[in-house]
Amino acid sequence: MRIDQLSNQNNDSISVFGRLDWWLILLYLLLVFIGLTNIYSSEYTEAQSAIFDFKTSHGKQIINVTISLIIGFVILLLDIRFYQSLGYLFYVASLLLLMVTLFIGKTVNGAQGWLVIGSFQLQSAEFTKIGTVFALSKYLSGYGINMQNKRDLIIGVAFIAIPIILVLAQNDTGSALVFLSLFLVLFRNGLNPYVILIPVYLGITGLMVLIFDKTPVLIAIGIITTIVYIFVRKYFRAMIILVAILGLTIGVVFGIDFVFNKILKDYQRERIEVLIGKKVDNKGAGYNVHQSLIAIGSGGFLGKGFLKGTQTKFNFVPEQTTDFIFCTIGEEWGFVGSFILILLYVLLMSRLILIADKQKNEFSKYFCYGAASIFFFHFLINLAMVMGLFPVIGIPLPFVSYGGSSMLSFTILLFVVLKLDESNKSI
Repeated sequence: MRIDQLSNQNNDSISVFGRLDWWLILLYLLLVFIGLTNIYSSEYTEAQSAIFDFKTSHGKQIINVTISLIIGFVILLLDIRFYQSLGYLFYVASLLLLMVTLFIGKTVNGAQGWLVIGSFQLQSAEFTKIGTVFALSKYLSGYGINMQNKRDLIIGVAFIAIPIILVLAQNDTGSALVFLSLFLVLFRNGLNPYVILIPVYLGITGLMVLIFDKTPVLIAIGIITTIVYIFVRKYFRAMIILVAILGLTIGVVFGIDFVFNKILKDYQRERIEVLIGKKVDNKGAGYNVHQSLIAIGSGGFLGKGFLKGTQTKFNFVPEQTTDFIFCTIGEEWGFVGSFILILLYVLLMSRLILIADKQKNEFSKYFCYGAASIFFFHFLINLAMVMGLFPVIGIPLPFVSYGGSSMLSFTILLFVVLKLDESNKSI
C-alpha cells in the first residue's frame, strides 16, 4: 500500500512539472542569467575575477538565486488551496512585518525599511507586495464583488492603501508607489476608467505647478473652467461634477505647492527641479542620471563588449549593480543588448497576461494580473529612472538588479503564477 501511495505521489510530481509553462520559466532563467552576468561585469577587476567569490555582489546574488529557486520548487509542490485559503493571512502577516520594521528596522538610503536577521537583510515592503496581491485576489474572487459597487470599491482600495501608508511611514516612496500598480487589477473587476483618468489629470496639474508655479496654473484653470461652464451650465449633474473637479484641482495646486516648498527636503526638491528642467546639476542631484545617460550612450549600437564597460566598472555610475544595472547592459551590449532585454520583459509580461486570461479560477486570474502589474511597474519605472524620465526612487529591475529581497519576492510571485496556471490546466 505504501509503495502504491509513493508511486502516486511520484506520478503527481511528474504531472505537475509536465504542465508548467516552460516558456515563462525560460524567460525567468534568461533574465536571471543576464542579471548575474552584468552584476559580475560591473564589479570585475583583475584582482577580483573569481566567479564564486561570495563576498562580492555577484557571489551573493548567486546565493540569492539559489535560495529563490529552492523556494520556487517548494511553491510548485504545494496545493493551490493552500494559497487560496491563506490569502488574508499572508496579507496580515506582511502588514505586521511592516509594523515591526517601523520600530526596529534598519535605515538604508534614508528609508527605514530593512530588518536585519544575522547577516541577512530583509526588505519588508517587497514581501508586502506579495501579501497584498494574495489578499486582493481572494477578495476580488469573492461572490458578487464588483468595483462598480461603492462598498466593494472602498474595501478594494483599502487593501492597497493600508500598505502604502505603512511604507510611506518608513520613508520609502519608491516601494509605496509600486502598490499603485495594483489598481490595474481593480480595472479587471469593473473599476470605472474615470477613476484613473481623474488622478492622471490631477497629476498633470501638479506637474504644471512644479514647472510654472501656482499663479499661472490657477489662471489657466479659471479660463478652462469658464469655457466648460458655458457648455454645461444647463445640466445639473455636469455642473456638480465640474464643481467637484474644480475643488480637487485647486486643492492639488495649493497642496503640491505647500508640500514642495514646506515639507520636502532640499535634496528632494533639487532632484525634482533637475528632473523637470528647472535646474541643471550634473555634479549634485542630477549626477546619477547624468552618468547613467553617458554610460548608456557610450555603448553605441553593439556596445563596448563584455567586461569592457568603463563608466560602470570604475563606479562613475552609483548603484550600478542595483537600480542602475541597465547602464552596464547599455554600455557593454549597446542598443542591441538593451533591445533584447526590453524584448524579454515585454514577452514576460505578455505571457503573464495570456496566462491570466486563460485562468478558469477567479483567484488565479486576479493573482496573475497582480503579478503582471507589479512586474510592469518595476520595469517601466526603472528604465524611466535611468534615462532621466522619472525621479530616482530606488526601484529595482526584476530578476536583473542585485538584491536578495527583490530576487526572492519576484521569484515567489512568478512561481505562484506557475503553480496556479499548472492547477488550471489540470482541471
